[in-house]
Amino acid sequence: MLSPTRIILLAGFFVFLSPFSANGTEEFANPPTPLLVKAGEQITANLVNLIFLFDRVASDPPRATTPDYLERISTPFSPLYNDYLEYRRGRISRAELVRRLPHVAMMGDSLTQHFYISSPISLFWRARTERRKNWFLDTDPNPASIRSVYERLATFTPLVATEYNGAGALVASSRAGEGIRRRIVRTRNLSGQARQILRKKRFPDLIMIWIGHNNLDWTEGLSLTEREHPEKRLQEMATQFRVNYTESLQSLIDRAKSENHNVMIVVFGLANIDAFFKARKKAEAVHARNPALYPYFESGYRSFESLKPPYQKNMVRLSLMMNAEMRAMVANLNRELKNYGNVRVQYSDALTKVDFSRLKMINPVDAWHPSVEGHKALAAAAFSSLVPRLEFLGIRQKSTAKHRLDFSKYGAR
Repeated sequence: MLSPTRIILLAGFFVFLSPFSANGTEEFANPPTPLLVKAGEQITANLVNLIFLFDRVASDPPRATTPDYLERISTPFSPLYNDYLEYRRGRISRAELVRRLPHVAMMGDSLTQHFYISSPISLFWRARTERRKNWFLDTDPNPASIRSVYERLATFTPLVATEYNGAGALVASSRAGEGIRRRIVRTRNLSGQARQILRKKRFPDLIMIWIGHNNLDWTEGLSLTEREHPEKRLQEMATQFRVNYTESLQSLIDRAKSENHNVMIVVFGLANIDAFFKARKKAEAVHARNPALYPYFESGYRSFESLKPPYQKNMVRLSLMMNAEMRAMVANLNRELKNYGNVRVQYSDALTKVDFSRLKMINPVDAWHPSVEGHKALAAAAFSSLVPRLEFLGIRQKSTAKHRLDFSKYGAR
């Protein structure tokens, strides 16, 4: 039960939030902020963090540890059996034992969250507090729920999985500021997510990165004339995207080089934007017949002008250019890693190949983010791409009788 003081503070905050409901709240996009406004924004963000201190304490953290890990590593066949014996003999603590489990981290934006555009209040609450319930870290044992990458990996090994993704995250320079809406919902850009990982004592064995659809709004700040001839703009955006992505990735690689365990970093290509637009066209027809269906269909246009039909072709074009830049970036980084056998960086198009042209794959509220079915498809595709890489991480690709998994249906290659 919220106290009267907190209710008053919340009411004041939502009065503050309401002007953003029509422009920019959806993905927390932020134009350049005048210097005189920054101090006030910081105070507001700090106030909201104080009001919502309880959600940091009471809500589930964005991390999951396999519940029966102790039982599973207690068998002589487990690669972690010697660590278990050290724990039983009192030579290491329970916390240290958990640190020795395989660790997996996810970096990303709203496409790796239980997120969709809705009213400002519910959108704010979901962006700030909704973790897990997505294709990477769903932990619900219900067969109808998402069978996440975390749950699939747990069929082979107990592990610790942590998500760093957040709605509105961008691939941006580490020197770029993060506006008030991002700070309020505790979203960090790719560089900020990398810093979070680097601050941890236990560096992950596997880092997955799927971020970037917020970088595709190519019309922002362009005149009508420039929009008619966007070639230069698109190339500049793709080039800068690679520069900023490389900056964040390099910081992770530098740390990985010094680790005493193998580290795999998987860079996923952007979602198939062309397929998304095909689904949105179908949703638009449904929404026109019955506005109660896909009720927030139009909201995407307000924060992402490039979603509008006249600009979609070049948004698709830009996504392909960025994917090409990521491929080249990964190839270049791997050439530099030839003397570091414990670190690999790989590009995967597994998530790009997920077919989002089907209506059931997109969210029934905003027709832009993945639905539950979309999250299920993303989990299967991402896991399939990981299967050939597990051996490098020391994870056996054999399930126990209790945790058996048939790879054939996931199309592992």
